[in-house]
Amino acid sequence: QVQLVESGGGFVHPGGSLRVACVVSGTIYGVYDLGWYRQAPGKQRELVAVVPGMGTTNYADSVKGRFTISRDNAKNTVYLQMNSLKPEDTAVYYCNLDRRIPSKYTAWGQGTQVTVSS
Repeated sequence: QVQLVESGGGFVHPGGSLRVACVVSGTIYGVYDLGWYRQAPGKQRELVAVVPGMGTTNYADSVKGRFTISRDNAKNTVYLQMNSLKPEDTAVYYCNLDRRIPSKYTAWGQGTQVTVSS
């Protein structure tokens, strides 16, 4: 069974930086995307960034130029470097694994809280 475990959330002042990480444990075959989503109180979960198994990295417009997603396949880890953080970035950040080849499979982490406040 695949498990995703996030770490690295916390509290930061506006303009600060944080890096969150997600370690994927277990055996997963095929081609899969790794991404970060977030959910703020009272809002729907939204995509932040995704690094696909094949293709180009995608970012939500709201984080372009400030956030960087990266993937270390040797460590089975995906990172999200967040710079120039704003109060509206406050949310629970969830790691996601999404496989389509050879079959559909999706897994989520438990989430890590990121709070940006003065």
